Amino acid sequence: MSEAPDRPKQARTAAREGEGSTPCAYIIAEVTVTNEEQMKVYREWSSRAMTEFGAEALVRGGRVEPLEGDWHPQRVVVLKFKDLATAQAYYHSETYTHARQLREGAGSIRMFAVEGV
Repeated sequence: MSEAPDRPKQARTAAREGEGSTPCAYIIAEVTVTNEEQMKVYREWSSRAMTEFGAEALVRGGRVEPLEGDWHPQRVVVLKFKDLATAQAYYHSETYTHARQLREGAGSIRMFAVEGV
């Protein structure tokens, strides 16, 4: 895979090595909904937690088009945070803990946090 031609090699290397700034973080989730009404209440509370922690929703639903492999998620969510500590604080917050409790039985979710640029 080739490097992005429009970015100087030094800038790409610095970004990979984390020079100059703390990397932002993303929470990525794959969601399967079995109870839409209950999931709607969960989304209200998770949105409150997102606001509290300054999360930016980059993907929150939308059509999924599998390209490779045996993965066919029903719903994908990608949230951006200023750093990994903030993403973890969001996940463990009182507001999001309440959202997770409301979500129990409304479907399944697989979620992880990852640093990025």
